[in-house]
Amino acid sequence: MAIAARGKVGNLPLELTSFVGRRRELVEARRLLSVSRLVTLTGIGGVGKTRLALRVAEDSRRAFGDGVRLVELAEVHDPESLKDAVAIAVGLRVRAARPPLDMLVEYLSTRRLLLVMDNCEHLVEAVAVLCEALLRRCPELRILATSREPLGIGGEAVLRVPPLTVPDPLRAAPLEGLPQYEAVTLFVERATAALPEFRLTEENQGDVVGICRQLDGLPLPIELAAARLRAMSAAQILHRLTDRYRLLNKGSRSAPTRQQSLRACVDWSHELCSEQEQKLWRRLAVFAGSFELDAAEGICGEGFVEDELLDGVASLVDKSILIRDEPGAVVRYRLLETIRDYGQEKLRESGEHLAFVRRHRDWYERLALRAEDEWISPQQVEWIARLEREQSNLRDALTFSIAGDGEDAAAGLRMATALYPFWLSRGRLSEGRRWLDRALACPSAAETAERAKALYAYSALASMQGDVQGGMARLKEGRELELERHDAVSDAFITHVEGLLALAAGDFGRAVECLTAGLEVFRSEGMRLQIVEDLVGLGLATALLGDVKRAVAWHAEVLAITEPCGEAVFRTYSLWATGMAELQRGDPAHAIALFEEGLRLTRSVDDPLSAAWFLDVLAWIAAAAQEFERAATLRGAAMAMWQIVDGPTVRFPSLLVHRDECRLQIVGAIGERGYEAALRRGRALTFEGAVSFALREEPEADQAEPAVVDAMSLTRRERQVADLVAQGLTNKAIADQLVISPRTAQGHVEHVLAKLGFTSRTQIAAWFVERALDTQRGE
Repeated sequence: MAIAARGKVGNLPLELTSFVGRRRELVEARRLLSVSRLVTLTGIGGVGKTRLALRVAEDSRRAFGDGVRLVELAEVHDPESLKDAVAIAVGLRVRAARPPLDMLVEYLSTRRLLLVMDNCEHLVEAVAVLCEALLRRCPELRILATSREPLGIGGEAVLRVPPLTVPDPLRAAPLEGLPQYEAVTLFVERATAALPEFRLTEENQGDVVGICRQLDGLPLPIELAAARLRAMSAAQILHRLTDRYRLLNKGSRSAPTRQQSLRACVDWSHELCSEQEQKLWRRLAVFAGSFELDAAEGICGEGFVEDELLDGVASLVDKSILIRDEPGAVVRYRLLETIRDYGQEKLRESGEHLAFVRRHRDWYERLALRAEDEWISPQQVEWIARLEREQSNLRDALTFSIAGDGEDAAAGLRMATALYPFWLSRGRLSEGRRWLDRALACPSAAETAERAKALYAYSALASMQGDVQGGMARLKEGRELELERHDAVSDAFITHVEGLLALAAGDFGRAVECLTAGLEVFRSEGMRLQIVEDLVGLGLATALLGDVKRAVAWHAEVLAITEPCGEAVFRTYSLWATGMAELQRGDPAHAIALFEEGLRLTRSVDDPLSAAWFLDVLAWIAAAAQEFERAATLRGAAMAMWQIVDGPTVRFPSLLVHRDECRLQIVGAIGERGYEAALRRGRALTFEGAVSFALREEPEADQAEPAVVDAMSLTRRERQVADLVAQGLTNKAIADQLVISPRTAQGHVEHVLAKLGFTSRTQIAAWFVERALDTQRGE
């Protein structure tokens, strides 16, 4: 990017390739530049700060009568040469008889000029001093800087440049909708430049999307990957991205040295860090996904004193090595995958890799054990949220442990067992079983009691899924353990889970017998989690035996333990079971109140497994009240929730009878087609939407999809224009269709682009097509 266009307007280089995306950032940068005299674009190397700055500068030319000047600092290594470089950029000749700063001030003090200071990070202190001096003495001067970290002077406005947008990995996008994602558009445009016959097709779209995701939406590595299409297919590039530094080592020869390859780009960031920052960077690479400060301190703090690690984290955020996220009330940090890979390589080179991977595992094992210990407590909702945020790290820790043996495998077994209540609360029964199965299969140094507890957790999850056979196989193994070494607590675990399996199998008498025996031991040991779980099982089993009075007493004991401390998960089970008992006693009003209270709790802990049971029984009640469409909708919502949690769980014969009767009632009243239509509406509801519907709350706007939120800001006319753009109409054709002037049509198109954050009509068309498909799916 080195063809300079000199003259009055400035020295901005001509763009040799197209500019893709960044409409939101362009708008925000220009806005900031209109109100602040210093705007700094920050972000990781390769994210596109320079390209964005140049486009902003180009778009802002008219506002600066004396032009726009670019100061390229990448090759300026001596702070003392900084003023000379700026003087040369603005067209001054340096005369040794006068200090360069005085010359600059004299020249710029009467000029309305935009100075673009590019790549300031390695000279950040010197650049900050110079910029502050110039801004104080040159009232019409404005500065647009790019840096890995802010300059840190008064009046500075900072705009962090994010990676390009990529498709959501949890939501498949159709081929027609892919151009709305900036990373995909960039890859395709650069791929076409490298290989003119390249086209995005049904066959290669998965590979292209995979490449963009693997490269974190970073423009530099995406461009380097696209250039490889001259020699490789998209599938081959994706396959070899695990060795990305070797693969993407040939960039444009006209680019600065640090951009010759992805490796050089990351090396550049690494070299700019102090030794302590480099040490912290490589240690933080042990985290998967994101992490919180307490984890960083607990795992990486060795060798750091007092607030040194916190300062290091803040510094790495400023240098855009770490990304700071704030999901809700907590702050988390993450390394982009490219940066994490680099840090792991450095950690291996340091000889510390195994030690810190094990420290990571130990810390997360302690976290899981603490969560289990405090599950029946006011902290339960917080623990659920924390463990949810830490899933990537917990999975990494489990994987490491299970790959080993001895103490490592024993730690993995303890961790997998401790996560049992979490998996139960989230409806992730199959995942929990898989981890426990793998942990139990490893040769480990686990004690008999630890193994018995793991077998109990596995079998309990199996019972929740109605897999009596699978649970009984593990139960048999637990009984064999007890033959070798008798232990009252271990025996209680095995007896308890035998009761749960009997409950799932419909042998309610045996269930009561086993659960009662286990409860006696759990009470004597003060094991609150097991006590509550056992009481819930007893309440359900006795209710199914027809002993409603006894069932209500068991659940009253659960509520007496859980309500005062704010526990939610097991309380929902007891509310459901107590509600069922009230139905049996002929008090539907009380039952509905209990079910609605339970539904609210499932929302607080985001528990679709329990919600499905409440929705299902509320469907029966609605059908009995002749609210047939509502009943079918609730039934559809329950079915959708069960789909989320691997299908319906325990199938009690008496409940199946209610479901069959419910269906017959509804079909008899509104017909098979009406029933199926209402079911589809229920299935289409989100978890939050289903709970709100069941509670008869006013529906809230769906905030799940950013594009939908933006769409809501479009006026009726703008939605019409978007439709016509999607049909391929020009501005003139749109004007003719809507009986407006071409200028007005153009204005509407610009408004649509700005509101949706797009840069091309193609993206509008892709977005419109995908929204139409989403609407069809929801019908």
